[in-house]
Amino acid sequence: MTLYINACVRKESRTARIAQAFLQTLGGTVEEVRLSDLDLQPLSEERLARRTRLIASGDFSDPMFDLAKQFAAAENIVIAAPFWDLSFPSILKVYIENIYVTGIVSRYGADGRPQGLCKAQTLHYVTTVGGPYVPDFSYGYISTLAKDFLGIPETRLIKADMLDIDGTDAENVVADVIRQISATTVS
Repeated sequence: MTLYINACVRKESRTARIAQAFLQTLGGTVEEVRLSDLDLQPLSEERLARRTRLIASGDFSDPMFDLAKQFAAAENIVIAAPFWDLSFPSILKVYIENIYVTGIVSRYGADGRPQGLCKAQTLHYVTTVGGPYVPDFSYGYISTLAKDFLGIPETRLIKADMLDIDGTDAENVVADVIRQISATTVS
């Protein structure tokens, strides 16, 4: 199963269009988590205390862990997130905060370092950018998280950038990226 994490808010999102084209190349079952449709909240003191108690007792049956279990079980992960204000939409960070559950997506090894428990071998990150792309606080963050904390050894970036620069035909750039995706068999 491919888990498609859709952090696109706009109905006519260029990022989502590219992600959909990419998902078609993967085939198989796709489960979409559209973040804007969820009632995701940052962890409050109360929710964090409750989560900590449940983790300590080894009880992961509470629905608050469902997204984490879904993420950990996915065979392939695709994240679609436009580049906003030098990063990705904040709802994606809130999602990560909610799924990063010790005992489900990671555990601590004897040396105290996190060890990933996720099944996926590859995480694909799809983004679009109005100007030049600097991945440090978006793809760079997600890639490090995947490899160093979640146990996902490979990450791949799919992007269309410079879309809002004067004189750029953004639709043509997006179409070119989609054509490249369609012409390439990706696993």
